[in-house]
Amino acid sequence: MDYNEIIKNQEILEYYDKGNQILEYLGYTDHSPVHTKLVAKRAAEILEVFGYSEHEIELAKIVGFMHDIGNCINRKHHAEYGALLANEILKETDLSIEDRVQIVSAIANHDESTGVPSDPITAAVIIADKTDVRRSRVREKDPVLYDIHDRVNYAVTKTKMEYDLKERKIILNLRVDERICTMFDYFDIFLDRMTMCSKAARIFDAKFSLVVNDQRVL
Repeated sequence: MDYNEIIKNQEILEYYDKGNQILEYLGYTDHSPVHTKLVAKRAAEILEVFGYSEHEIELAKIVGFMHDIGNCINRKHHAEYGALLANEILKETDLSIEDRVQIVSAIANHDESTGVPSDPITAAVIIADKTDVRRSRVREKDPVLYDIHDRVNYAVTKTKMEYDLKERKIILNLRVDERICTMFDYFDIFLDRMTMCSKAARIFDAKFSLVVNDQRVL
């Protein structure tokens, strides 16, 4: 089974439909396949930039797409639940045991509350996931009802990932409307995620940097 088959798998898509419904009720931003396809693409890009194999890139794309399926069970420990669901799905495929274990482990370790970036595939997915900050993740509702997560995402009008191989840097470059969200608000929500990105970048012998409105803040 490859990435193109994974993104069409009906069981996975049903898990996402239910999980995204639950998260909408809880007030979370979008966690649909729109998010997970972006994570898959960005994780693949990171591995490609740092010279990893096509096979590793393919596995990262699969992890990126599947990483949030555990939300259909519960948001708390969704990474661990997602890993268990993924294992059951992937047992029925032609993936090798080694590849299945890699995918399951990466899914289980992508969340900043309990995870650890112990290998390139996991690290790439962590960075890709934690850097998906954008206005279009905010669900349609009255702006009066926006919580801090909504405001932070809505304030981001442009997101760009950049790579400096000479300086060994992975750079998240944001354009933020500070009339909507202050930098204090941003770090109140994202400090743990940015810290995890910094740890993940070390797997590539690199540093993670955050630039907001042309000013380096991390």
